[in-house]
Amino acid sequence: MKPSVAVIGSGFTGLAAARDLARAGHPVTVIEADGHVGGLAGAFQPDENVEAEPLDRFYHHWFTSDLEVMALIRELGLEDAVATEASLTGVYYNRRITRLSTPLDLLRFTALPPLDRLRLGWLALRARRVKDWRPLEHLTAAQWLRSMAGERVYRVMWEPLLQGKFGRHADAISAVWIWNKLKLRGGSRAKSGAEQLVYVRGSFARLAEAICADIQAHGGRVKTHSAATELIPLARGGWEIRGPWGSERAARVIATTAPPILADLIDGWAAPHTLASLRRINYLANICLVLVLDRSLSSTYWLNVNDPGFPFVGVIEHTRFQSPAHYGGRHIVYLSRYLPQDDPLLDLCADDFLHFAIPHVQRMFPAFDQRWIQRHHVWRALWAQPIVERHYSQFIPPVEGLAPDLYLCSMAQIYPEDRGTNYAIRAGRDLAARLIAGG
Repeated sequence: MKPSVAVIGSGFTGLAAARDLARAGHPVTVIEADGHVGGLAGAFQPDENVEAEPLDRFYHHWFTSDLEVMALIRELGLEDAVATEASLTGVYYNRRITRLSTPLDLLRFTALPPLDRLRLGWLALRARRVKDWRPLEHLTAAQWLRSMAGERVYRVMWEPLLQGKFGRHADAISAVWIWNKLKLRGGSRAKSGAEQLVYVRGSFARLAEAICADIQAHGGRVKTHSAATELIPLARGGWEIRGPWGSERAARVIATTAPPILADLIDGWAAPHTLASLRRINYLANICLVLVLDRSLSSTYWLNVNDPGFPFVGVIEHTRFQSPAHYGGRHIVYLSRYLPQDDPLLDLCADDFLHFAIPHVQRMFPAFDQRWIQRHHVWRALWAQPIVERHYSQFIPPVEGLAPDLYLCSMAQIYPEDRGTNYAIRAGRDLAARLIAGG
């Protein structure tokens, strides 16, 4: 009989690994703390008063260059649910919203002089030509962006975005992180220059649930509402995963959590240097306010906010990407804020957080009236974004070697890529392939 495997976490990394292992004949159990699979790709009903498709708790899309996720979608027979649309992007700067979806839009961006507009456009092209990211590791994003596009482009375009997302960590962010963002977005454009994005109708949870069903169809188990609190090595080999729900034993364990969470699970027996390495990478939390409106808020899908006084890094109007008809005619807007894990804003109830947000929304959109809001929802994620510092590759904990038959496979380890469904799936499947090949 093939070795049993317990997978801690049912995000796309864990689900992808579990699916391939189950199909290869390994007894697999996925252990998930939440009540749903998919991690940040969980879904909800935006408005119980109208007939609507499920909606992502946190905004999601794929790029046309995300080949791993598209391959899995084909394997699961979900191609008919996939929609590819041109994105409508813009920037809020100096109290104005400017469309920045195509090269022609960039030429009209009067916040920068003509020469700097060209420098900004040239930056994206130069980023795509960088094949080896390692020489960038000793540079901060600020240093690299200044050298590539000049001081004014940095001050207008990039400094507010870095500050808005990373706060006090902005000056420490690696050039590799921003290079990867530019490369990824540049590789998802049509011949017109417009960015093409991909969505699966019915929310990203639809894909997670399809993978879950495939795991179960091949003999695997998926246990939700089952938080792991302790991971114990057994004297004769193998592992015991413990939690308030009981315990589970397996020959191998794949932990797909953030590394500091794994450190907490093994704190009772692991060596201090092992725990320190797992806790070396810092994270930001995210709080996301979802507004369900009776009308549209703006003309853009993805609005980058280059205003240090606005407390959200982006305003994402999902129904400028997918039709409001999918949501009973409602218009869906996400307001996203990254913040330290101990920030008091994370403790606000949904009504209080809405009260905090409304004056800022009204300042950006003067026509906005609170009566447009039909429903509002607030979602939180404590482990939303690894802080990618200079020389980040030196901090990444290994996939294996922490202990026999214990594997760590997380979003913190996909560097130089950043978070994303595509790379989560790739990491999970790559690890599963190694385990399958090893027997």
